Amino acid sequence: METINLTNHFLIAMPNMADPYFSNTLTYICEHSENGAIGLVINKPIDITLGHLFEQVNISLDNAAFAQDAVRFGGPVKVECGFVLHQPLGDWNSTLKVDANVGMTTSRDILEAMARGEGPDRVIVTLGYAGWSPGQLEEEIKRNGWLTVEADLHLLFDLPDEEKVAAAMQKLGVHPAMLSDAVGHA
Repeated sequence: METINLTNHFLIAMPNMADPYFSNTLTYICEHSENGAIGLVINKPIDITLGHLFEQVNISLDNAAFAQDAVRFGGPVKVECGFVLHQPLGDWNSTLKVDANVGMTTSRDILEAMARGEGPDRVIVTLGYAGWSPGQLEEEIKRNGWLTVEADLHLLFDLPDEEKVAAAMQKLGVHPAMLSDAVGHA
């Protein structure tokens, strides 16, 4: 079986994606190996601000610059846990290094640094993550559930959530109207 590594790639949900968790989403793959894949949905804000999240975890927010930023739904696994996707990588207690520039951190120390204004320059905070068992993601791609494209930092961190899917499709040279929600051949 051909193996692919989609670490540091985006998954663009196809129009026929029936799973409501992933419909119209852009997911950033943080790790992909023979053991499966882990990713974070990066364009689904939820009704929780970072300020509220910091209150809930009893961290005093001295840096009010991002208090009104939205927390995102990162995926349906461990929705009670926070995940911080960030650049630069930094040196935190529990970080999965995605590449030389980006990490996904789950330890409290990054939130405490953010509260003091000493955190990473660019962050996306999610509750929950998306996970795939070995071979599951590859199978979903074969069934036309996802388009894949290499990630870029500008699209990941700088664009508004509502522009991310279209921008990722544009990287592939695909316009959303070109995609059909029907499976089959013409």
